[in-house]
Amino acid sequence: MSHHHSRPAVGSATVTVFASPTSWIESDALAQCDQVAGLDGMKHVAAMPDLHPGKGAPIGAAMASTVLYPFLVGSDIGCGIAVFPVSLKRAVPEKLASRFPDLDRALDPDRDADDPAWAVVKGDIPAGHLEGLGTVGRGNHFVELARIGTVSEPGHASRLGLSAGDLVLIVHSGSRGLGEQILRAHTELHGAGPAPDPGAYLAMHDAAVRWGSLNRRLLAARVAHALGFEPTEPIVDQCHNLVEIRDGIYLHRKGAAPGDGRDVLIAGTRGTPSYLVAAHAGPHANWSVAHGAGRKMSRTDALRRGRAKHTVEELRRTPVGSLVVCGDRQLLFEEAPTAYKRIEQVIADLVGHDLATPVATTIPLVTYKTPEPRSAQREQRRKRGGRS
Repeated sequence: MSHHHSRPAVGSATVTVFASPTSWIESDALAQCDQVAGLDGMKHVAAMPDLHPGKGAPIGAAMASTVLYPFLVGSDIGCGIAVFPVSLKRAVPEKLASRFPDLDRALDPDRDADDPAWAVVKGDIPAGHLEGLGTVGRGNHFVELARIGTVSEPGHASRLGLSAGDLVLIVHSGSRGLGEQILRAHTELHGAGPAPDPGAYLAMHDAAVRWGSLNRRLLAARVAHALGFEPTEPIVDQCHNLVEIRDGIYLHRKGAAPGDGRDVLIAGTRGTPSYLVAAHAGPHANWSVAHGAGRKMSRTDALRRGRAKHTVEELRRTPVGSLVVCGDRQLLFEEAPTAYKRIEQVIADLVGHDLATPVATTIPLVTYKTPEPRSAQREQRRKRGGRS
């Protein structure tokens, strides 16, 4: 059944929430949607089933307006998820986890001049921004080695070159400090107000979007070389924090992926499958789909509850048997699978509203967040008996 509730909002904008009555959606997030709907020039707010409160604007929403508002995209312009095919014969999570490179350490053109990962850079680095290049970042960003689980649309999967059991690398990261710089420059002068010169903002924004995409390729190449396979072109790369001009209207997406005939990887958590879907969302949904499971608990709550319930060791091995590489204990708790909504429900809502068709699931093997201190790696190896 296709249940969604449209709500007439203040002003002329409409708000549509693409979630079923049983889906968990916080009233704070709905209140944020109504606030956005009240902005000058706003036409339509489409809230996805992963909707949750963000800083000033909801996350998991696509917002169409005749006026461009940088704060509706936020600071992580260009954040997105890319999927790369992986050609490894055998994937033993324990062995591979210890071989991940340090993705907190940026690639430096001078110091790392001979790093083979640079080969994926064609042409100039967008905005000439070298800071943080080749790093994952914090929050919900990750690099994950996963295997294709269930294939529900074999024709579509084979068009992408995928079949059950294949390995893929999933990279979720954005424009690091660049997007932050761009938003800060705007906010210092105009707060949450519109961009006085949309063209100037969009030029910087577009560079950040290109930077994010390049960075996902660099991250994938660094991991490929460290794990011993050839870097590949992404088969999916969709950005979910951006603004695009569509029919003369500014379509802002914050934690919503473009859904007009694209292949999108909708991230579950490190302890659940993710879903590769064929998106076919129309104007009612602002041509968008969800980008992930969406947080159910604030980071503070996740930290407080997690510490009461789990040990660090428990969180390093997930319910699907995969491993988490995360040297930051606090982040380990903040990003615990229980802090998120059920990905199956998010997907069911998208299917129920005819916004997307599941193609295949991806099952995590190793999820990388931040490097482990070397001593911890040695300790892990000692426990496993011998070196890997």
